[in-house]
Amino acid sequence: MAGRTFAIGDIHGCADALTTLLDTVEPKPEDTVVTLGDYIDRGPDSRRVLDRLIALAGWCHLVPLLGNHEEALLRALRDKNALRQWFALGGTDTLRSYGWVSGGERRTLTDWIPMPHREFLASCQDSYETPTHLFVHAGYVPELVLAEQPALALRWRVTDADTAVPHQSGKVAVVGHTPQQSGEILDLGFLVCIDTNCVRGGWLTAMDVCTRQVWQVDRNGKHRMKLGGNVCD
Repeated sequence: MAGRTFAIGDIHGCADALTTLLDTVEPKPEDTVVTLGDYIDRGPDSRRVLDRLIALAGWCHLVPLLGNHEEALLRALRDKNALRQWFALGGTDTLRSYGWVSGGERRTLTDWIPMPHREFLASCQDSYETPTHLFVHAGYVPELVLAEQPALALRWRVTDADTAVPHQSGKVAVVGHTPQQSGEILDLGFLVCIDTNCVRGGWLTAMDVCTRQVWQVDRNGKHRMKLGGNVCD
């Protein structure tokens, strides 16, 4: 029997939120978990987030997508001239999770970030597709198939509810990247954005894409309570 398919929104170093969310959802070995990118930067513990995702990949079918923050880090690993751009996106928060201190010991970026983490980030995919859904970090060009999508759309396009249109495949798009300040999922029917702004006081969201069941926890790992019950029920 086929397993469930879950999507998880932007984590941004919120390791406690990720741990609680996974403990609640309890993925089984036959399940697929699609993480939508932006695992690092801005939050307190990017290192532990990556450790948790690597462990998860050994338990179930993990599909990690590449976010714009991971893209910026990979570019900085290849070219030190790109370091400033990564820092502007919150890269210093990530480095602090590896023990870096401003003005402290001078080491290269590859010295700070261990090889298993670099290999994991390099293995992240541009997109993922099922018979009913497509998954990207940020957005898409509606008339192009996933294999032809430009990186700028996949990792940087902002979702605007007023101008968004369906993908030409007719599949439901599941995206992150555009933080929903309300903490609520943006559901347009043909597109669902589950970046619910965890790192800035919102929620980390997981969604079973077939049943639309939703689980949410805050950056401290506390479940969200709503009038009429717990969204994690």
